[in-house]
Amino acid sequence: MTSGGQTPSRGSDPGGLFRPRALYDGYTLARMAATASERIGLIGLGNMGGRIGRRIAAAGYELHGFDLDPNRAAATGAAAAASPAELAGRVDVVLLSLPDSTVVEPVVRDLAGTLRPGQVVVDLSTSAPSSTIALHGLLAAGGVELVDAGISGGAAAAEQGTLTVMTGGDEAAVDALRPLLATFSSRVVHMGASGAGHTAKLLNNFLNGISLAATAEVMVAGRKAGLDLRLLLEVLNNSSGVNFATLNRFPRIVEGDYLEGGLTGNLMLKDLLLYRDLVDALGVRSLTADGCIATFELARELGYGDQISNRVVDALGDVSGGVRVNERGVT
Repeated sequence: MTSGGQTPSRGSDPGGLFRPRALYDGYTLARMAATASERIGLIGLGNMGGRIGRRIAAAGYELHGFDLDPNRAAATGAAAAASPAELAGRVDVVLLSLPDSTVVEPVVRDLAGTLRPGQVVVDLSTSAPSSTIALHGLLAAGGVELVDAGISGGAAAAEQGTLTVMTGGDEAAVDALRPLLATFSSRVVHMGASGAGHTAKLLNNFLNGISLAATAEVMVAGRKAGLDLRLLLEVLNNSSGVNFATLNRFPRIVEGDYLEGGLTGNLMLKDLLLYRDLVDALGVRSLTADGCIATFELARELGYGDQISNRVVDALGDVSGGVRVNERGVT
């Protein structure tokens, strides 16, 4: 909602709240603070949640946080809560930034008896759509709205406030959340009913994973063929093979920068398994999911699972004769 109490239409942006931006200027911060009467709670203050929380706090919202690591709340700019239930009792909107549905489900079920009618829960996690739909029904029975809000863009986009958010659930609830979501995103798309946002997230994450796995394989093959990988990337990025990995990952990797700190290989594998469950449930035959999953399973087996998912190229290199694609030989 705007400071005048009106929700902007999709085709308007009267206060500039939905423009992509890396940093807020003083005017925008003051304007957003004036609209930030809601108290916001954030459960999960890790790699993504911490960055999102800092954006929310910087925009002037009253932020409360809970994490298993009690030191993370202060680092995020949030007032620490002793438990998810205590946090829910303080706030109007509860955001979840958790690993997956196996963590989200018990948290939400525990909160179901604590949440008040009119509160909103926003799940920013990568969750199974079927679980999201079930939790939506559970909370709706108590007058609480659950909005699924899959996010894409990684840690850098969270830091800059340029994430893309894919939402599912009540459209009016999503529209009321847009000023809050705009503190850490540049694009909010309402995909449909409950579960639609998380469905879109899994489809996106599969394409992210398969483009990374396929490009890693190509780069190892290019190295073994004796090609200059910088020149190969120049060709790929101006040809039909271009993708996110060729544009944004491998120009850095070939220089020895694996972009550490982003999504780990194990988390990528988790997302890919969720995708396979989704397409199986939809009755869609996938001939590519198993190969992509096997690539990241290989990375886990070779000890790269807890490192950034980009290290999958080293796993493929290991089983291809000890190949490294980075020009500096950095491991």
